[in-house]
Amino acid sequence: MQQKNNTTAILIIASLFFIFGFVTWINGALIPFMKTINELTDAQSYFVASASYISFVVMALPASYILNKIGYKKGMSLGLIIMAIGALIFIPAASARTYWVFLTGIFIQGVGMTILQTAANPYITILGPIESGAKRIAIMGIANKTAGALGSLIFGALLLSGIDETKEKLSTATLEEKNILLDTMADSVFMPYIIMAIVLFLLGILIRKAPLPNVEASETEEVVAGNSAKTSIFQFPNLWLGVLALFVYVGAEVIAGDTIIAYGISLGFTGEEAKYFTTYTLLAMVATYAVGVFLIPKYLKQKTALIASALLGIVFSFCILNTTGFVSILFVAALGIANALVWPAIWPLTLEGLGKFTKTGSALLIMAISGGAIIPPLYGRIVDANKQELITNGVQEIDALATASTDSYWILIPCYVIILMFAVWGHKIKSWSK
Repeated sequence: MQQKNNTTAILIIASLFFIFGFVTWINGALIPFMKTINELTDAQSYFVASASYISFVVMALPASYILNKIGYKKGMSLGLIIMAIGALIFIPAASARTYWVFLTGIFIQGVGMTILQTAANPYITILGPIESGAKRIAIMGIANKTAGALGSLIFGALLLSGIDETKEKLSTATLEEKNILLDTMADSVFMPYIIMAIVLFLLGILIRKAPLPNVEASETEEVVAGNSAKTSIFQFPNLWLGVLALFVYVGAEVIAGDTIIAYGISLGFTGEEAKYFTTYTLLAMVATYAVGVFLIPKYLKQKTALIASALLGIVFSFCILNTTGFVSILFVAALGIANALVWPAIWPLTLEGLGKFTKTGSALLIMAISGGAIIPPLYGRIVDANKQELITNGVQEIDALATASTDSYWILIPCYVIILMFAVWGHKIKSWSK
C-alpha cells in the first residue's frame, strides 16, 4: 500500500514539475520577443529570466513558512493559482506594450513557482531512500524538461513566427507604422496566456483533492564522530557549499536554455530556424535524465554523476568558445547533457544528514535558483560590452554581435568548476572544523 501511495504521489508531483517546466522554459522564446516589441538591448532582454528567478530569493523563506502553516497540498494549490494570476497580467502588459508590466507578470508567476518548488523538491527527495533521491528527481526532470521542450516549441511558433519580416519592416517604418507593427506583434500573447491562466486555475483547484501521503524528514540529523548534534543551520558547511553549487548551476542551465535562440539569431539564423534551438537543449537533458533513472543508484553513485556532469560542462564550454555557426549551437545544446544530473544530485547530497533543518535547508536551496536571475543578465552585459568594444575597433555590428555572443560563454567555465569542487569534496564537509 505504501509503495502504491508513493507511486501515486510521484505521478502527481511529476505533473507539477511538468507545469513549471512548461512555464519556465518559454523564456527562451520570450527573450527575443520582448527584445523586439520593447526595443531592448541584450542585457535588458535577459531581465525576462531575472524577473522569474529573483522571485526565488524573495519568496523561498516565506514559502517555507506558508507550507509549515497550511501544508504541502494547500501550498501547491496556492502556488498554481498565483501562477494563473501572473499569466493574466500579460494581457494588460501586451495592451500597453510596457516592459515592466510584463516583468511583473513574470515575477508573480515566479512567486507561484517558488511555492511549488519549495514544496515539491524536498517532498520528492524524502519520499523514499535518500540514496535514490537523485533517481526520483531525475524522473521529475524528465517531466520538467519534456514540458519545457513543448513550451518552447509552442511559444516559439506563436511568438517568433514572422519576427524576421517584422524586424525588416521596422528598419524602414515611420514612427506610426512602427507602433502598429509592434502592437500587432504584442497582441500575439493574448490567447496563449488566457488559456494558460484557465488551466492553472483549474489545476490549483484539482490539486486540493489529490491523494498525497504525508512525509517528513527525520528530526534527527546525522552526528559526525567526535561532534555533537547541530543547533543551527549555519553549522552545516556542506549545505552552504551546496547552495553555492546550485546557484551557479541554475545560472548555467538558464544560459544554456534561454540564450540559445538569441545566440542563433546573432549567428545569422532566422527566427524561424532558431525557435527550435531551446528544444535541442531540453531534449538533451531529457535523454540524460532517462539514463540517470536507469543508472542511479544501482550502477552510478550520485557523487560520480555530479563529477561527470561538471567535467562535461567544462569541456562543452571550451568547445562553444572555439567553434562557430551551427556546430557552436550544438555545443550549447549539449550543455543539456552536462546539466541534467546536476540538480538531481545536488539536492540529496546537500540535504543528507540535515534532520530537523531539512525544511530550512530546502528553502535555502530554492533561494539558490536566483542564480538564474543574476548570471544570464551578466552574460548579456558581457555581450553588450564586448560588442561595443569590437564596433569601436571597426568591426561591423552584425559580426561584432556574433563574436561577442560566442566569446561571452566563458562565464560558464567558473560555474562548472564550482560544481566540480562541491562534487569532489564540498558535500563531505559536515563541520567547519574539518
